[in-house]
This record gives sequence, structure tokens and C-alpha cells, in this order.
Amino acid sequence: MHVDTFKIVSSPEVKAVFAGYPDFVRPKMESLRKLILEAAQETEGIAKLEETLKWGEPSYLTKNGSTIRIYWKPKKRNQYAIYFKCTSKLVPFFKKVYDQVFTFEGDRAIIFEMDNPLPKSELKCCIVAGLTYHKVKKMPQLGL
Repeated sequence: MHVDTFKIVSSPEVKAVFAGYPDFVRPKMESLRKLILEAAQETEGIAKLEETLKWGEPSYLTKNGSTIRIYWKPKKRNQYAIYFKCTSKLVPFFKKVYDQVFTFEGDRAIIFEMDNPLPKSELKCCIVAGLTYHKVKKMPQLGL
């Protein structure tokens, strides 16, 4: 772990988005955020994580990674999601490895139901792959 050199740069607008989530959603979204921050902090080679908004949704970027976005919308009120770049190899690879663990949306997202527990260890592996994607995309099994 490289906690001493790790830095989070957060846009103030992100805090407002989290504050605007309904009470039943906020803990789920905060749990996803916490897992992303932990994964970044624990991953060698990540010195800085940028937390910003893309398309009005909390998004996470690293120097050598692919953007990770988290999402909840009222029209699908019982679901929330983590999005990865659809042109990457990430979600297609996750489907091969975690097809019994996750529900997917195309080649871009992992979908979670509000009532189900979050499979944290498996999801953290996916997050690390996203945060380090440009370093691992040519490696067998994305370096996992």
C-alpha cells in the first residue's frame, strides 16, 4: 500500500451529486465510491485519483487508467451501476471471469440491484483493472 504518496483530487460538484441522491440510494453509491478509492489507494503505480463529473455522474480517472463512472437514475430506481469505457476490453473480460457473479449491460456496465449485497472482492478486481487499464490491456487476463 502506498498511502503516503496517494492523492485524491475531488471536484466540489461531486459532493453535491452525492448529497442529491435519495436516502435509499446514497449509501449504495457511497459504497461504490469507497471501493474505488480503496482500490486506487492500494494499487501500486497510482499516485493520484481524480474524482470529477462526466455526464453529470461521479467519474474516476487515473493517469494510466480508463474512466470509471458510477450511476443511478430514478427511472431504474432499484438499480445502480458502474460503467467502464465501452470500447475497452474491460467488461467483455469481466463477463468471461465473473459471469456468475455480476449482471452486465452490454460491454459497458456492471449492474447492481439495491437489495443485493455488493460482491466487493470481485468488484475491486474489476476496478483495479479499470484504473490501470492502459498498463494492463495487452497483458493476459488484464494482469489480474
